[in-house]
Amino acid sequence: MRAALALLLLVAAVHAEHRGKAYVRDKVCREFQMLGKEDFRTLTIIAKSRKFSNATFEEIDHLVREIVSLAETCCADGADPSCYDAGSSALSAKSCSESSPFPAHPGTADCCAHEGLEQKLCLAALRHPPQQLPRYVQPSNEELCQAFKKDPKDFADRFLHEYASSYGQAPLPVLLGSTRAFLSMVSTCCISPKPTACFLKEKLERKTLSLLTLTSNRVCSRFTAYGKDKVIFSYLTSLAQKIPGASFEDLLPLAEDAAEVFSQCCDSVAEDCMQRKLSEHTAKACGVLSARDERFAECCKGKNLVQNHFCISALPPAPAPELPEAQKPTDKQLCGEEGARNAKRYLFELARRHTSVPDAFLSKLYDASQKVREECCSAKDTSACLGSKRQQMGKKLPPILEKANQFCRQYTELNFLDFKKRLRESLMATMPEGSPKGPGPERLGRLVEQRADFASTCCPPNSPPLYCASKVSSELGEA
Repeated sequence: MRAALALLLLVAAVHAEHRGKAYVRDKVCREFQMLGKEDFRTLTIIAKSRKFSNATFEEIDHLVREIVSLAETCCADGADPSCYDAGSSALSAKSCSESSPFPAHPGTADCCAHEGLEQKLCLAALRHPPQQLPRYVQPSNEELCQAFKKDPKDFADRFLHEYASSYGQAPLPVLLGSTRAFLSMVSTCCISPKPTACFLKEKLERKTLSLLTLTSNRVCSRFTAYGKDKVIFSYLTSLAQKIPGASFEDLLPLAEDAAEVFSQCCDSVAEDCMQRKLSEHTAKACGVLSARDERFAECCKGKNLVQNHFCISALPPAPAPELPEAQKPTDKQLCGEEGARNAKRYLFELARRHTSVPDAFLSKLYDASQKVREECCSAKDTSACLGSKRQQMGKKLPPILEKANQFCRQYTELNFLDFKKRLRESLMATMPEGSPKGPGPERLGRLVEQRADFASTCCPPNSPPLYCASKVSSELGEA
């Protein structure tokens, strides 16, 4: 109960930064007095590492030490009421100095052009974009224990920073629970007479929490990048590619339900929101789809619904069924009341016919369909506008769609070395060495590595959305 209440207070303070109350002494002091210095410090490391995900440990450490020192000094009995305001002003001034030890941010200079409270509120609102590819890699058991025994406090601080900055999109209660469980495991097993057996047991026990952290970081990253409506589309096409035999009417309600879970839980401070609601959603999906697909049914066998959801999300695309060409929506269907739904239905039909096309590519099609509807449905001659767009897309889309599908299908079906070999052969065939446009051995090697990296990152079902969107844009160019 104490931890949950403390968490609520911390999150209220974090959210307050954006309401213009970041430096209200009473709020900070209530947190500090209720949590105690060490818990206040731990939660500050997590909160600031999430906020400044690209900062170094040293930068976060400097910032946290200043914040804790400010709270400790100004929240003490008998402290001058002006202590906190003066201290926070000094922190702002330090942030604006050329030799600032705090996390660097492109917007800092703009904030420092202001003065007083406006400057402090501007600095408080700064944050780094979240990491697109989590960088935290768990060391071996031996390395963990070596670092822990050398300096337990430094080990814990560095772990909190690395883990929170890597998985900063996971809900704060999930992140807090996961980091506490990990540090408890290390402190227990590193003094155990049988550390290997201890680690194995502890890792099995915290498997659900680890998967929940990984899963919620992924889904909340996507929700933040896409917004609710586009997440519905992304989830819909993902299901369509895993179970292409399922209907639009079966899958759309599940996609809408998933998006609602993310909208309620990604920013929630309720300790069990994500686990409870994600489990409820998984039970619904299993109830609807288990009978339609053996792979889905296999994932749904377990009693642990979080693990079931992770299994479902990791399913590779199914082979595309032989279906007639997708029926294009009419002008009236695109621009009527159900226009957005009809556009989704058409893209759903494309996804189930091209089950290996990556999410980032489909999201580009979704953006294009939205843009076409906005442009043409309000045009003087809607029919002519849509006709022109259809003509352009009719020429460009099918070959690009097929290439993207074939590329990621090969990545899924082949082992990585064979996939790279196939890539090299394909590039040599399209750009033969010795021709005026020949790649040359060095450039050929770079192209193979570049495209293999794209495939390994963006073809899998849980690819990072913004990173892969930029990669797709650079690959497609004007098309």
